[in-house]
Amino acid sequence: MLRHPRTVGAVWPTSRRAVEDLLDMGDLGGAGVVVEFGAGTGVYTEGILRRLHPEARFLSYEVDGNLAAAVARRLPDRRLEVIHASAEGVGGHLEALGRKADVVVSSLPFSTLPAPVRQNLLDAAREALAPGGVFLVLQYSKTVLPELERRFPKIRRRFSPMNVPPALLFACEAS
Repeated sequence: MLRHPRTVGAVWPTSRRAVEDLLDMGDLGGAGVVVEFGAGTGVYTEGILRRLHPEARFLSYEVDGNLAAAVARRLPDRRLEVIHASAEGVGGHLEALGRKADVVVSSLPFSTLPAPVRQNLLDAAREALAPGGVFLVLQYSKTVLPELERRFPKIRRRFSPMNVPPALLFACEAS
């Protein structure tokens, strides 16, 4: 966090309880395609894999090459493809699959990202979702909420106090 404050969202890793709280807001078991924005150390990646259908596809994006490689080594799974790139390019990967995502999961630090990157990522998430899909977002402030509200017609909210700091969870539904 201190070395890369614009790309690391928190001083402490997200608690398992907060990860589970967020993932509970989407139907990962029924999803055919899941996308993760920011694999990081794989905390969410691991939780998603536990819930994922055996035949599902899972694309996980990470801009840090060392983290991407570490997650791919630690979590070998035929459903998972760890992509060392920005999630801004998710549309091209989904087009190659011939499908849209049923669930997109993100804990990226939207409030600290440069505005153009934040906007590109939020637009990419909206465009990546199949009708009825859900964008699951963990944040530590409401800063990004107005931008989510402009892109998604329905947003469910939860609070996860069992995290340092406490986390705000949003399930943004595509129309």
